[in-house]
Amino acid sequence: MISFYNDYSEGAHERILDALIRTNRVQTSGYGEDEYCEEAKTFIRRHLRKPGTEIHFLVGGTQTNTTVIASILKPWQGVIAADTGHIAVHESGAIEATGHKVLTLPHTEGKINAEQIERLVRAHYDSESFEHQVQPGMVYISQPTEYGAIYSKAELKAISTICHKFHLPLFIDGARLGTALVCAENDTTMADLEELADVFYIGGTKNGALFGEAVVVSSPELMPCFRYMIKQKGGMLAKGRLLGIQFAELFRDDLYFDLARHAVELAQKLQQGIAELGYSFMLHSPTNQIFPIFPDELIHQLEDKYACSYWDWGRADPQRSITRIVTSWATNPESVNAFLADLKQLTEK
Repeated sequence: MISFYNDYSEGAHERILDALIRTNRVQTSGYGEDEYCEEAKTFIRRHLRKPGTEIHFLVGGTQTNTTVIASILKPWQGVIAADTGHIAVHESGAIEATGHKVLTLPHTEGKINAEQIERLVRAHYDSESFEHQVQPGMVYISQPTEYGAIYSKAELKAISTICHKFHLPLFIDGARLGTALVCAENDTTMADLEELADVFYIGGTKNGALFGEAVVVSSPELMPCFRYMIKQKGGMLAKGRLLGIQFAELFRDDLYFDLARHAVELAQKLQQGIAELGYSFMLHSPTNQIFPIFPDELIHQLEDKYACSYWDWGRADPQRSITRIVTSWATNPESVNAFLADLKQLTEK
C-alpha cells in the first residue's frame, strides 16, 4: 500500500536520527535550557529580523495552539478563526476546554479576510448586550490553510492592520509552514510573518522531524510568562534537547526548506498529471495538499493500492467525491509515477 494520506506517516529525516544518536550520551540541562535548543534558536534567527523575538519549542500542533491561545486570551474572550480552522474542527474542543470559545467565520479556500474580521468585531460592540457575549480577543489563521491555499503578503498585511486597529493579537498556525514558504505562489518570508503576526509557529512534525513545533513570539509582552503556561499545559519536556537537536538539524543549512520543496514539487507533479487526464479539482493548491475530484467507481479501484483521504472532504455531485492527496518530505517519486500510471490506465479503460 502506498500512502498519500498525510505528511507525517514516516518517522524522521536520517540526519535528525543521526544527530539524536550522535548526541545520545551527552549530558545537558533539561526543559529546553540546553545548548542544542540555543543552537537551534540561533539558526532560526537567521530568517528573522526583530532582536526581541522569543523562540520556544513544543511537541505538537494541538498542544501549541492550545498553549498559545490560552496564554493570550482573557477568561471572557474568544478566538476568531475560519470555520474550517484546525482549532475549530480537528482538535477535539481543545480550545473550548481551556474556557475559550472559537468564533468562526465562513472561509474561502480555508481563508478569512480583514473585512470579515472587522464586521465581526463591529457587530459585537454595536450590540446593546455586547458585555453578555464572548469578546473577540485574537485572530487565528493557518499558513497554508487546511485546503493547501496560501495567504498573500497583501492579505496578511490587511489582516494584520485590522488586528492592530482593534488590538487583536494575530496568531499564525504554521504546522505546514515550510510548504507555504517554498511554493511558487508565495511572496512572504519568515521575517514577514514575524513582522505581521504576534505569534507564529514553524511546524516540524509534518516536515521531517519526529515531532516538534518552534513557536516564534514577536510580541512577547502579550505572553510574558509563556514558559509557565508551557509547563502547565504539559509541554515542557524534561528532555527538551530532543526538540532542539531536531530543529538545529532542520535549520543548520536549510534542510527544512529542502524537505518542504520536495513535498511541494511532487504534489504539483501529481496535480498537473491528474489535470492532464481530464479530472477537475475542488480548488487549485500550490502546496503539498491537492484535492482532485474522482468518480466513486474510480476511487474504489484506487483504494486497493493507494491510501488517500477519499471520503472525508465531501461530494462534488452524486457520482463523484473530493479526494485529498498529500505528499511529504519522504514521498518516493516512484510512488507518484506509479499513481499517475495507474490512474491513466484506469481512466482509459
